[in-house]
Amino acid sequence: MSDTKILDLFFQSSLLVKLIILILICFSVISWGIIIQRIHILNIAMRKTKVFEEKFWSGIDLDNLYKSSQMHHDRLMGAERIFYVGFKEFSRLHCDNNYAPESIIEGLSRVMRISMHRDLETLENYIAFLGTIASISPYIGLFGTVCGIIRAFIALGMVKQATLQMVAPGIAEALITTAISLFTAIPAVIAYNRFNQRVNKIEQKYVNFMEEFTAILHRQIFISTAQK
Repeated sequence: MSDTKILDLFFQSSLLVKLIILILICFSVISWGIIIQRIHILNIAMRKTKVFEEKFWSGIDLDNLYKSSQMHHDRLMGAERIFYVGFKEFSRLHCDNNYAPESIIEGLSRVMRISMHRDLETLENYIAFLGTIASISPYIGLFGTVCGIIRAFIALGMVKQATLQMVAPGIAEALITTAISLFTAIPAVIAYNRFNQRVNKIEQKYVNFMEEFTAILHRQIFISTAQK
């Protein structure tokens, strides 16, 4: 079917079906915008985390790494921001002799968890809305399908001898709304599941880094305590 015929079917459809089609097209445009944006954001988060972890495990002194992060602390994200806030809290509490080692570990773990959750909130932005689009688009399309079928039956009831020409507009409306709803929902649901998997993977990398970093600082605390 040519584009011209599809447009003709759209303009010949009822006002309600036109509205449903326009809503589905808007949802499709929004979902693709979210998909493109989230791909970009998640790729940046994964790449920055990988680069920072390579630097962290390269044997660099933690004080030097902290000073390097401090120079651009307002642009930090992911594992580097977790490291920055954790080491900052560690330095503050460790310099104060009033805090026991367990309190220091608890304090830096708390600020790192807060930083991690804030970063994950940024990564998860709009993903839930993408899931909503994936969920409701088929139902909106189904409503348009029902409207088209009703129109076809009304056309049948108005004549004694039915012809294909009489029922074709209603059937066409039903098929068009079904097709557009599937075109909207399928990419959205695939992207929604894929993005959730990637966010979960990034979250696990953050958690692993936090545990390893906490273990390193834990050893430093007890070494410095034993030397006093």
